[in-house]
Amino acid sequence: MAQQTIVIKQRSGNSYRKTASIGRLAVNAVLIAFSLICLIPVLLVLSASVSTETAIAQYGYTLLPMSFSTAAYDFILAQPQRIMNAYVVTSIVTAIGTMFGLTIMSLLAYALSRQRFALRKPLSFYAFFTLLFNGGLIPFYLFVTQSLKLKDNPLILILPYLVSVWNVLLLRTSFQSLPEELLDAARIDGANEWRIFFQIAIPMSTPVLATVALFTMLSYWNDWWMSLLFINNKNLYSIQFLLYNIMQGLEKMNATPEIAARYGGNLPTLTVRMAMAFFAVGPVALAYLFLQKYFIRGITIGSLK
Repeated sequence: MAQQTIVIKQRSGNSYRKTASIGRLAVNAVLIAFSLICLIPVLLVLSASVSTETAIAQYGYTLLPMSFSTAAYDFILAQPQRIMNAYVVTSIVTAIGTMFGLTIMSLLAYALSRQRFALRKPLSFYAFFTLLFNGGLIPFYLFVTQSLKLKDNPLILILPYLVSVWNVLLLRTSFQSLPEELLDAARIDGANEWRIFFQIAIPMSTPVLATVALFTMLSYWNDWWMSLLFINNKNLYSIQFLLYNIMQGLEKMNATPEIAARYGGNLPTLTVRMAMAFFAVGPVALAYLFLQKYFIRGITIGSLK
């Protein structure tokens, strides 16, 4: 009787493992199919960027180019030095801004998460107030150019995005979820708040820090507005603003019959737009690949207890 029971349990266990394996395969298959579907827009953009304007006008956007052409990339890379210079400027601004911004926001968020901090309520109100009101574009422009004297200064590409209140609130929620008993034990052992912050709070908040770092990196990398307002020196153009200028110049050339006639009356407007998307999004996509394992966990901080 006991042997029969063991045999039944073994068969039941094998059946359960087989069902679980089939379930995992089904889930993986669905996720792979969904991932391939998500790649379709990327393939459409890539295909359009290496197509001719005539082919796009005749056949629309296809997964494979109907007529292969590198005219869009040739147009953008007509002066490769300016593209490389813009990449260098944007990379330096993004690296410095993300590093200092993440440090400042983490320090502010940690202070706001501590109940015993005396200035917690005034600072929280001050931070939240900036989400509701701002001084307006004209006062901001006058303040930057007249008071701070930052026109044509690379600092103007960094300072406005150093602190995002939304990211501060996200970090504060993460720090509030840390076990208070652990922090009290560190204080009893003689650790000050700086040591607790850097050696306990920061290592335990890696997912949300990586998420905020990605958000901050995107803010800097995708910015062209500050360059438009405050940068006249072409050596300080960001990659996004440079591509914006290329697109604007191309549209003006296309609207001028004399210039358009030199290119056969068919400037690569649509294909250049698609090629610009790859120049702009490439490095950020690579950064996401390294940080994506923290991303979902980071943005759900505070949603579960």
